[in-house]
Amino acid sequence: MFESHFGFSSSPFALNPDPGFFFASKGHARALAYLKYGVFQREGFIVVTGEIGSGKTTLVRTLLEGLKSEEVVAAQVHNTQLDSCELLLAICTAFGVPVTGSTKAHMLGALEAYFMALAASGKRALLIVDEAQNLGLREIEELRMLSNFQLDSHALLQSFLVGQPELRHMLRSSALEQMSQRIIASCHLGPLSPEETRAYIEHRLAHVGWNGSPGVHDEVFQRADAKEIDAQTVELAASDMHVEAFGNESGSAPLSG
Repeated sequence: MFESHFGFSSSPFALNPDPGFFFASKGHARALAYLKYGVFQREGFIVVTGEIGSGKTTLVRTLLEGLKSEEVVAAQVHNTQLDSCELLLAICTAFGVPVTGSTKAHMLGALEAYFMALAASGKRALLIVDEAQNLGLREIEELRMLSNFQLDSHALLQSFLVGQPELRHMLRSSALEQMSQRIIASCHLGPLSPEETRAYIEHRLAHVGWNGSPGVHDEVFQRADAKEIDAQTVELAASDMHVEAFGNESGSAPLSG
């Protein structure tokens, strides 16, 4: 549609997370550095928080793309409206671990055997739990117990907890003091600054083939950064302006309202 009208290879403002569009704002670059540091430590928990649409999933996927598959086996759990047994089953499913029984003991045994086999082959397991703010205290404690799996004093599993800001408050609970001691890195993705908003929009446009023509009208940036907003809100605002420009049916006109 308007992509071909402007000669773009794809939509610059699609909402699906895509590491190709990763924008290294000050906050996102710092967060990625924290994640890389955490992965290098090979143990413990790494916590990533941010509002809906702040770029958490894109950040994690950017990190995963940089990992060597011959060294790290990563699995992701997206649905976290689960009790502790259901969470363990979801983790087994994410790693592709067959479970012969339905009890917690069966699932824990299967996971430990799988992690041990990975370690024997020179690999390690990385678990990413998305929407982790939906987990209950018991489920978070279950994740902590999984981190007890070791081989020769080396942890067999490392975990990322990715969620909305309430996850940070939950992890400060006195009931999760032992869990907090195992968090080796934590970062929060805040809103983009006005300058970053402009750079972010131009970055997404350039990624799909924009060469500066048509120009981007200042109104696009003014509408996008009218408030302190996250990356997804920027995309919605810019996409709206983009469609308006397409409606004008002038390839040389600025992208504006």
